[in-house]
Amino acid sequence: MASLRDWPVWQLTLARLRLFIREPAAIFWVYGFPILMMMSLGIAFRGNAQEIIAVDVVEAKEVQSPKSKVEGQAGAVASLSSKIQDLRSLLSADPRFKLTINPPEDWRKRLQAGKTDLVIEVNPPGSPSAYQFWDEPRRAESRIARYAVESLLLRTETSQVRSPEIKHLEQAGSRYIDFLLPGMLGMGLMGGGMWGGGFVVVDMRVRKLLKRFLATPMRRSDFLIAIIFSRLLFTLADIVILLLFGYLAFGIRSQGGYLNLTAVVLLGGAAFAGIGLLVASRVQTIETVSGLMNLVMLPMWILSGVFFSSERFPEAVQPLINLLPLTALNQLLRGIMLEGKSLASLWPQLTILAAYASITFTLALRFFRWR
Repeated sequence: MASLRDWPVWQLTLARLRLFIREPAAIFWVYGFPILMMMSLGIAFRGNAQEIIAVDVVEAKEVQSPKSKVEGQAGAVASLSSKIQDLRSLLSADPRFKLTINPPEDWRKRLQAGKTDLVIEVNPPGSPSAYQFWDEPRRAESRIARYAVESLLLRTETSQVRSPEIKHLEQAGSRYIDFLLPGMLGMGLMGGGMWGGGFVVVDMRVRKLLKRFLATPMRRSDFLIAIIFSRLLFTLADIVILLLFGYLAFGIRSQGGYLNLTAVVLLGGAAFAGIGLLVASRVQTIETVSGLMNLVMLPMWILSGVFFSSERFPEAVQPLINLLPLTALNQLLRGIMLEGKSLASLWPQLTILAAYASITFTLALRFFRWR
């Protein structure tokens, strides 16, 4: 009777197991990737013992106007300041609340971008209600913040705070799909730039096509620049399709215009094409370049705010997250599309992307080999 070792099925099974063990990339994607995803998302959505509720306190517009102050309403201004101070003391006594008084930037944009959960607008004396609460009804955190502040105020003995006026922020860019689309655009630029640049080079090297170019007078710089240019042309078509779908299906528009958006898309595509060329500059096999590409892109999929805000990660790692190219690209896309910011106001992110584009291309040109 034949032994188990002589059974063809057993030998073929062992052969497949040996092949799997000899592929580190396969082992990582089967076992390491799920663990890494659980760890990263567990940190991002960790359950804090004490949830922090961000609240902005601002003065009503009619009190902020210079005219009202010039016309002798010093008493009203003083009374308003006293009300703000009392409210600040009340909320500061509760460790759940993180308070910002009269933020320098537009509070509507802060609420829309999720930088604050609730805005309390303090009305002048004589108004029908002491406060106006502004929330973002599509975010659960904003609604919970309103309920928490209302509950705290209702427990006080001052009848003046018992009737706050509730208002909802209803403007473009406040839905989750508005947040998601720029992240998807950024992820598409990253994947298209790296795979469309680096993978193509390795595939040509494997098929011995690069050796034929070696026999021509063509310069390496011309070859690599041509790959980037061709990738950018495909990228523009991809982005137009996504933007058109977002507009037709969800009514999403770019608040900052499409010229600035196009400039950011081209810069982002160039940056990731440069990274892809650098990764593939000396790689000899398809399996190796696939593993390296995924190794570079995986941290940015998780950390750079594609599907949820990168601010969910601990404060200690925020400087590193902000240096990632996909983080800078997503911040640029959301700043232009959702907040209507100019390119000048987004210069730190532009500088980061420009640095990645120039440095990675220079290094790729230095290390690239035809063979």
